[in-house]
Amino acid sequence: MAWIVLVLSGMLEAGWALSLKASDGFTRLWPSVTFVVLLVASMGGLSWALKSLPVGVAYGVWVGIGAALTAVLAVVLFHETVSVLKIVSLVLIVAGVVGLNLSSGGAHA
Repeated sequence: MAWIVLVLSGMLEAGWALSLKASDGFTRLWPSVTFVVLLVASMGGLSWALKSLPVGVAYGVWVGIGAALTAVLAVVLFHETVSVLKIVSLVLIVAGVVGLNLSSGGAHA
């Protein structure tokens, strides 16, 4: 269950990062409110998952999911540029997340 919460929290991290962009420096109310709500939920989920998962692995997975999903959604939602280097880098992030997950051996879930 901790892994499921961790993955969902990583996805919420992408949500708060994108909301932060959409808030335009906290000058737009609803994206700013969304940022705060998603930030609290994401941190809460990470905190809960850390009760049973090792911090190095859990934090790496959380950040990796958030970073990769944020980059992909930024291309779609904010029309950010795509390059071969960006795609390769995202693949490396995903590979790192998978590697961290495998390194834990599932013993702490």
